[in-house]
Amino acid sequence: MPPGLTPEQTVPARQSPAMQMMADTDATMDGAFDTEDRTVPGPEGASDISLLICRPTAPAADRLRPVIYFTHGGGMVVGRNRVGVELPLAWARELGAIVVSVEYRLAPEHPYPAPVEDVYAGLLWTVEHAEELGGDPERIVTAGTSAGGALTAALGLLLRDRKGPWPVGQMLLCAMLDDHNDTPSTHQMAGLGVFDRTFNETGWTALLGERRGGPDVSPYAAPARAEDLAGLPPTFMDVGSADTLRDEVVTFASRIWQSGGAAELHVWPGGFHSFTGFAPEATLSRSARVVQVDWLRRLLAQ
Repeated sequence: MPPGLTPEQTVPARQSPAMQMMADTDATMDGAFDTEDRTVPGPEGASDISLLICRPTAPAADRLRPVIYFTHGGGMVVGRNRVGVELPLAWARELGAIVVSVEYRLAPEHPYPAPVEDVYAGLLWTVEHAEELGGDPERIVTAGTSAGGALTAALGLLLRDRKGPWPVGQMLLCAMLDDHNDTPSTHQMAGLGVFDRTFNETGWTALLGERRGGPDVSPYAAPARAEDLAGLPPTFMDVGSADTLRDEVVTFASRIWQSGGAAELHVWPGGFHSFTGFAPEATLSRSARVVQVDWLRRLLAQ
């Protein structure tokens, strides 16, 4: 993807060699997982959606495995359910978990609420069919990076307000949360890196159109708009200190604490947007993955 993605560059970016390479990841992790692409019902009145289901090939220690329900990034405008799935697969390999990665409709062709309703529909199917997959419907963790972090946070709000089902936790990694695009870090990182202030504006405008930054934006579109963050599942959040989204992530974690909720926040010094995906072998990325797995292990042991 080109730095500072503009609306005119969205369609070419979807078809770029870089995006194709990210989508061509080996989801078996060298044979550690059996993979399946499953088409399942989408939201009422909408088309079906695709789930990538990855089940460990090793025998299960427990009868039913935990499930990581993953939502990919891409600024709301690019990406597929295989993009970025290496990270939850790395967690799952250590934890003996199943990964289900959802493919949602992209903006601007499909603006809000299409993406979050696809993610919601995919989770409902996953909960209903968890045991069929060998998974435990009582131990599902929702997770997402960047735009996927926004959709995961929005999903948490939807599940709270629609009275379930209840994930045991949620992981919001370098999450897009605030459509205002006006924090100090968005200005500080303007023009720097792949996901800068321009790309952030492109994504939010594609999702919301003229409503972006205005008074009538739903928290199910931009979770930072939620007036009340009480009642969310235990939340893990991390972000790099050199990330455009740094300040909105930190603010969201603080607001969860102020609402009486449970959140763990890590700000990684020098980390840029989605550094664990772009530089997985870097020392900082390795450290971040250790912390992520440790949080999941503690959560799933409760």
